Amino acid sequence: MSFDKPDHWVWDMWFADDGETYHMFYLHAPRALGNPHLRHRHARIGHATSADLTSWEDHGRIFDAGGPGAFDATCTWTGSVVRDGGLWHLFYTGTTFAEPDELSNNENVETIGHALSEDLFTWAKRPGPILRAAPPYEVLADGTWPEEAFRDPFVFRTADGWEMLITARTAAGEGDDRGVIGRATSADLETWELQPPLSAPGAGFGHLEVFQIAEVEGQRFLLFSCDAAKLAGARAGQTGGIWAVAGEAGRWPVEAAELVVSEELYAGRIVWDRAGQAMLMAFDNRGGMDFKGGIADPMPLTVDRSGARPRLVRKG
Repeated sequence: MSFDKPDHWVWDMWFADDGETYHMFYLHAPRALGNPHLRHRHARIGHATSADLTSWEDHGRIFDAGGPGAFDATCTWTGSVVRDGGLWHLFYTGTTFAEPDELSNNENVETIGHALSEDLFTWAKRPGPILRAAPPYEVLADGTWPEEAFRDPFVFRTADGWEMLITARTAAGEGDDRGVIGRATSADLETWELQPPLSAPGAGFGHLEVFQIAEVEGQRFLLFSCDAAKLAGARAGQTGGIWAVAGEAGRWPVEAAELVVSEELYAGRIVWDRAGQAMLMAFDNRGGMDFKGGIADPMPLTVDRSGARPRLVRKG
């Protein structure tokens, strides 16, 4: 196990690399809650650093959830970090549950928050949310899904500015098969404009979580996660996990996505070691009610070009 906390469950993670040190931001919640399903309602973002992706120094929580009425009043969820000039920008999910401690009620609203740092250790939240679900995306009032899914922002630079990919659902299509790649754009990382989705519903995913665009061995891939419970259409009943599809920015045929690893590992991220090898980082998703969590050891990746479409696969 690459990283774990004995007194906390640890799951989703994302990374920033300052050229000398890897900075990992991760979700965690106290095991004292008893039921691991409650972790999602008590999640906070932690920070750890490493020189080699395997030995980590933990620095604990970066900030707390917001106060009553805030967009992140219940918990803070998954995001991404980018650098622009002398500042690091953290984009993260703020969540409010109708009944945070009542597992029978999953109603929650997810929105996007923004925080700034000069050193990746001390963060200042900006007023938020900076983005929330709106047509053509599904909202809670549409009544087909227990949550207003609008989370896991993945931000990256483009020729025209900045782009954000978002876990979202459309307001049209079969209720269990509306998962799409949500999209927003910005010229300055401050003001964001919601755009139409980059994919269509009906690709077999109730939701597509934890996006990343990464180039491995000269081929660009979209990486995302979806477990078996949220597979739909022709994919229903199959194994879920960490998925990838080859393509180009703006053209990601998610209907052709294939598994990289099954859902014993989840929320995968690609990080490059100092030799330039693409490594998959993911959390240990085994256990159900005995969920232990923790970040698994990095796994080298390569590209299989033997078929009609390049595939991202584990190396060796």
